[in-house]
Formats: sequence, structure tokens, C-alpha cells
Amino acid sequence: MHVVYLSLGSNLGDRHATMRRAIGMLNAEAGTVDRQSSPLETEPWGFESANKFLNMCVRLLTTLTPEQLLLKTQDIEKRLGRTVKSVDGQYHDRPIDIDMLMYDDVNISTPALTLPHPHMHERDFVMIPLREIL
Repeated sequence: MHVVYLSLGSNLGDRHATMRRAIGMLNAEAGTVDRQSSPLETEPWGFESANKFLNMCVRLLTTLTPEQLLLKTQDIEKRLGRTVKSVDGQYHDRPIDIDMLMYDDVNISTPALTLPHPHMHERDFVMIPLREIL
């Protein structure tokens, strides 16, 4: 069993309901969410928007590989209404964003995935909820 920390964010629609649905889907399809932080409302980071984010972190116990989990989280994002992925620092409003922060003690650097997440320490909206569940 692998221990993975994920960051979830939402700033469109019913943010609380979307987060609950995402956690339910992770539980049903990716493993067991055994810890989750309190939700944290934050201003958008990296772009301008009138829509505040709801952010939280979860700990997931999984048998999936990092690559399998990345595909699963991207699939969950799509099914929850995410149509545009952020590319090259161009961020947008989104119903859900699921980022893998850490996967065991694995270090990965591929075009598709970098672990641990290279920017997590720069983002209070990640670190505050993450510290709550570490």
C-alpha cells in the first residue's frame, strides 16, 4: 500500500459538493482516503478571478502506481466538469483540480509528472491543509 498526499481545489459551482464528490470518487476508484483536512477558502493564485477557491488536502492509501493515479485523478477531474488543464503557468477557473503532492518517498521527474510537487512549498493554500494531515 502506498501513501499519497493530494491537494484538491475548486472555485466554480457548488465547491463543497464538488469536493465531497471528488473524495468519494477517489475512495471508490483509487484507494482509501483515510485523512482529510478542513476546507480552506483562498483567493485565486496565479490568475485574476472573482471566484474564491475552496482548498483541502487528503491522504490516500492506494495500490495504484503514480502514473495510474495521475490518469485516475485526471479522469475524475473531467467527470466533475473540468475541461481545461493548466499549462505553462496559465491558470483558469475550474470546478475541480486534483494535484498529487507526494507519493511515498518517490522522486519522479517526467514531462507528465513531477514528485514531490515542485511548487507546493510556495503555496499556502497547499501547505496549510497539508500540515493539518501530516
